[in-house]
Amino acid sequence: MTDMRTFREAVAAWVAGDSGVAARELAARLPVRTAVLLEGPSDAAAVGALAAGRGRNLAAEGVCVLPMGGAMSVGRFARLLGPPGLGLRLTGLCDEAERGHYARGLERAGAPQEGVFVCAADLEDELIRALGVTRVEEIVRAEGDQRALRTFLRQPAQRGRSPQRQLRRFLGTKKGRKIHYGRVLVEALAPDRVPAPLDGLLAVLRAPGTPSAAVEEPGPPAGARCRSRS
Repeated sequence: MTDMRTFREAVAAWVAGDSGVAARELAARLPVRTAVLLEGPSDAAAVGALAAGRGRNLAAEGVCVLPMGGAMSVGRFARLLGPPGLGLRLTGLCDEAERGHYARGLERAGAPQEGVFVCAADLEDELIRALGVTRVEEIVRAEGDQRALRTFLRQPAQRGRSPQRQLRRFLGTKKGRKIHYGRVLVEALAPDRVPAPLDGLLAVLRAPGTPSAAVEEPGPPAGARCRSRS
């Protein structure tokens, strides 16, 4: 939906320091009710692919998927979009290492944390574990990246790493590769192999205010809700 894309761009400009007038006007005009706060565009590609595979149009449902360019920006996004700002429902997906940024940012904005799901390491790791190393290698070959993978695996730094860690590092070695494989790997998942954090996020986006099933603390194979740690 073009208008939702325009809203996303207006929010990014607002976070960067503009007046926020455009974002406020669009929020009043559009049926936007929920913002999905994601660390980067590869996460957005994965969320979009899973939604499309399930026949859902998130923009039409009033859901704006927002890659923030890093978890450290979550506090500002939460303040502008959550209770102190536009009053949107906030959800998200983050890496375990960034859990604290999300918890603090949402808490300071007075926003509930139950709609944020945490990957055990990161989303790429979740997807590789869900598909298995052999299947991911098959996908890499099908996407024309087999030679690049072989070259990467010959690097001294990759010796001693597990195949799973090697693949995870490979996905981040070229600009745009994580985004591409964020979509492709999700599209290759069987319905019953979707990683718990990603599945949980799509579930809470279905109906505002409806709690999803409990999700276990992070660690293979499940993800977790975001909670503050004392």
